[in-house]
Amino acid sequence: MTAEQRKILAVMLVPMFMSLLSVSIVNVILPDMQRSIGASNSAIQWVLSGYTLAFGVLLVAAGRAGDLFGRGRLFVIGVSVFALGSLISGLSPDPLVLNIARVVMGLGSGLLSPQGVGMLQQYFHGQVRGRAFGMFGTIVGVSVGIGPVLGGGLIAVLGDEWGWRSAFLINVPIALAAIILGRFWLPRSAWVGAGTDSDSHGRRRADFDPVGLVLLGVGTLLVMLPFLERSAGAWIYALVPVGVAVVWLWVRWENRYSRRGGSPMVDMQLFRTRSFAYGASLTSMYFVGMPGIWVIVALYLQNGLGFPALHAGLVGLPSALLSAIAAQAAGRVVLTFGRKMVVLGVAIGLTGVVASALLVLAHEAWGISIWWLLLTLGVTGLGQGMAISPNQTLTLAEVPVEYAGSSGGVMQTGQRVGTAIGIAIVTAVFFVVQPVAGYGAAIVAGFGFIALVIVFAGIIGLVDLARGRAKARQEGRPVRS
Repeated sequence: MTAEQRKILAVMLVPMFMSLLSVSIVNVILPDMQRSIGASNSAIQWVLSGYTLAFGVLLVAAGRAGDLFGRGRLFVIGVSVFALGSLISGLSPDPLVLNIARVVMGLGSGLLSPQGVGMLQQYFHGQVRGRAFGMFGTIVGVSVGIGPVLGGGLIAVLGDEWGWRSAFLINVPIALAAIILGRFWLPRSAWVGAGTDSDSHGRRRADFDPVGLVLLGVGTLLVMLPFLERSAGAWIYALVPVGVAVVWLWVRWENRYSRRGGSPMVDMQLFRTRSFAYGASLTSMYFVGMPGIWVIVALYLQNGLGFPALHAGLVGLPSALLSAIAAQAAGRVVLTFGRKMVVLGVAIGLTGVVASALLVLAHEAWGISIWWLLLTLGVTGLGQGMAISPNQTLTLAEVPVEYAGSSGGVMQTGQRVGTAIGIAIVTAVFFVVQPVAGYGAAIVAGFGFIALVIVFAGIIGLVDLARGRAKARQEGRPVRS
């Protein structure tokens, strides 16, 4: 890895860690935040929902904008918007200002995240790209695990009031450093877009496909909103089929736009590429399951067993560390082992989920220490590190660089939509079972749903693996994938 590539990684990964941390850290600081500014349950829910919606809706459009106008430019804009939202969030006097600020943070995160994936595609190749995505997987794993611990630690050190505020304010100096380093360390080509055409007067213009932007944004919003705003009643789920219909219209529009000679937001031919279609499907399905683990574990430990927030957060720390280590190691050998590594990682993650469910049953029945979750959830983290980053490397391997940002945005949008749907379902399962059978049965039921989803993700991986082997045999190539 060259010195320039190391600088690009440093500039990209720190703000991406910061934006992902802002998802996991909030779960722990919510109670203190709610008391501090006198927020209702509905208002405090939008601290989570507003950020997630803004983040998810903008990903593909932001990725395409980076492809066209320069990924460095969109990255700096995204970091700046994120820093502004963090500053306002940390100083918010009331729930309305806080929720608006969290939407601003989500917009900033949605702008910067696809640029990181696009730059990894643009400046890293072969084994080095696998190592770069391995480091990206490390960032994802650590941010998920360290967020609750950091949030609980800040509250313990700074108190109820400034503890939760500092969880937002800490982003500001990090973002400023990223902006300054980005200006000096990102190569000149990062500031120049690749997708410009000449108009009838010979002037250069970017083909941004505004109709496609609106259709996909509205469709994503309508699909995600019911799973994030469940207090509105059952009627809100009627928006889901409407959103699916809008996404279908978007696909039709993109195909038509391409046939007419335009540059669509997403080249639908990408979905004819086996590696991209199966890999994007696998990661979307996987994220329906895995993120819900930490929600139900926190509910069980804090509400069911009376753990303080910091102790509950510590349970996820070994999982984060093992995920980070596995992602690093997997990134170095992913091109050697191919999709087999992804399938193995999914299987290991499934083993950890099943073991965690059995441990809870043993704790409830015989009093076995619940701290053994450190081990079983650690196995889950190990599997995640072996699955997610290698899958991202393999999924984007055949994507043209000019669509690197938007294709990365497609994958991340699938992850965000999957996460919203999965958390909504797993918490619904938890809260239906808990009043009837108790907290132990509730978390076991939640683990059961998650395990089922991971099985489906594994099936996608196995089908992809089988098709890849069959294609290799037909073409007379060595069977490696």
